[in-house]
Formats: sequence, C-alpha cells, structure tokens
Amino acid sequence: MPAASPHPSTPAAPPTRNASACAPSGHAHEAWPKAPVSVVVPVKNEAGNLPRCLEHLQWADEVFVVDSASTDGTVEVAQRAGAKVAPFQWNGRYPKKKNWALKNLPFRNEWILMVDADELIPPELAAEIGRAVAAPGPKVGFYINRRFMFMGKWIRHCGYYPSWNLRLIKKGRGEYEKIAPSGDTKSGDNEVHEHMVCDGPTGWLKHDMIHEAFATIDVFMEKHNRYSNWEALVQEEGWAGGMRGNPLGHPLERRRFIKRLARHLPGRPWLRFVYSYILRLGFLDGREGYIFCRLLGIYEFLCVAKYRELKAGRSARDAQGP
Repeated sequence: MPAASPHPSTPAAPPTRNASACAPSGHAHEAWPKAPVSVVVPVKNEAGNLPRCLEHLQWADEVFVVDSASTDGTVEVAQRAGAKVAPFQWNGRYPKKKNWALKNLPFRNEWILMVDADELIPPELAAEIGRAVAAPGPKVGFYINRRFMFMGKWIRHCGYYPSWNLRLIKKGRGEYEKIAPSGDTKSGDNEVHEHMVCDGPTGWLKHDMIHEAFATIDVFMEKHNRYSNWEALVQEEGWAGGMRGNPLGHPLERRRFIKRLARHLPGRPWLRFVYSYILRLGFLDGREGYIFCRLLGIYEFLCVAKYRELKAGRSARDAQGP
C-alpha cells in the first residue's frame, strides 16, 4: 500500500441532504446481484449486534469478520451467516485492527467497505455503493454519512449529523491515521477516533448508514469511560500523527481544529453542553437530545479529569528523578 498522506485529499462539497427519516430495512438483499465489494467488520463480543449487521450486508460479494478472541459466540454467528472469520491479536501498539485488515486480508475485490457491528447498510445505500464502484471515475474513496441512534431515536442535531466518514476505499489507496499513545488506555484494539486517509480524490454518497451506537445510557457510559482514557493520554502526550486541524478545510479537518482548540478552553464540560445543546440545536431532539448533550458534558469532564490525573502523576515521577 502506498503511504497514506497525513492530510486526506480535500473532497468536493458534500451533496445537499434530505433530512427525512430513513429507517433501516429488515429485508434481505438475496434477490440483488452481489456488488464487487469486500466488507470488513471488526468485532469483539458482538454476538448481539452482528446478526442484523450481516443481514444488511448480503448484497456484498465478500464479508470478513475480523475477531479479537470473542467469547460470546460472535464467531459462530459470523460463520452461520456465511462471513469469513479472520482472527486478530493486537500487539498493544500498531497496527490496530482496521489497518491490520487493510494490509493483510486477501481481498478478492478492488473496493473495500469498513462497517462496524453496530452499523447497518440500508438497501438504498447498498445500491448506491454498487453504482459507485461500477463507475468511480478518478475517485479512490467515498465518504458515507451516518445517522446516530440514541435510546432508539435518530439524533439529528447535537453536532452529530451530518457525520461524514471515509468508509469505501479502493484497495491499497488508504489507511487509518496512526495515533498511538504509549500506554494501555483500555480503549480496545480497534480504530475509533482515527479517521481514514487516502492518496487520491474522493466523493460523497447520498444515502446514509445507520449507526446504532448507544442503545442505552449504560452503553454510552461504558464506551465513553474507555474513550476518555484514550483522549486523556493523547492530550497528555501531545497529538502524535493524524490529520491536522484546519478551520478552512473540509468537515473533518474543521472538526479536528475545533477539538484541538477546545482542549485549551476553561470550563470544557459546560462548554460542550452549551455547544451541543444550544449552538448545535440539540434541544430540537427532545428528551433524548437533552440527555445526550448532558452525557457529552460528562464525557468531557472525564477527559479533563483523567488528563489532569495523568499530568499530576507524570509530574510526581519527574520530581522523584531516575
């Protein structure tokens, strides 16, 4: 794979969105011809989410489930659905699961789609992916928008929609950012915060994928407790690698710029709530929007508190000397 640029190529402006709801379809795609796409689904103990995810991938020619020693029957679920199972064992550093898959799996198709186990590809998006890979022109990748579901409701505001991610990539033309803190953050062996970068022009697909990331408050808190470990350590060590923030760049670069800037502001938990609930119109998402924005403020508090804990620990060790 050619080395991916630290800055993703700037795509054209995203298409105008239709804000009408798009519920995930439960219909299988058995009658559809298989699209020449290889799908990667990274998992660990995802037996609960995986059946629906794989049901919405029946249109794809090839599906790899990359498993990290699951103990809940995830492998058996994948095998029953006809997916190929690839075991993964993380070395604690690099590469993480998605980059390992991009570099090592024997894909038989030119195009690769990255899908998490809690994500669904509706039929409209599946058909659009098929059309995109059949006539991509000069494009080597495509951004896909996500609809976040929280407590059963689509979060249309709060800064969570639109949520563009580069997920459909030509083989050998992209990889995920390498942002690797030195310590064990207990945040898992899968790229969560890192974005895909590529070495050529990209496009935007019109239809959305469904991200059922936070079915309950408990799931949100469990995940974000781990994510805050990663955020705190990255801040304490300095942001190593990854795309740079740019206030005038494309949406992901602007988001990265705001995130880095916000790290230096006082009152981050309160500011996060105000930004998400008021400035990004989270109040329009009703009760779920209010709860979601309050939880984002709690997450920001965890990041700040853990960062200060790490910083104090390092100062104490430095004072003790070698």
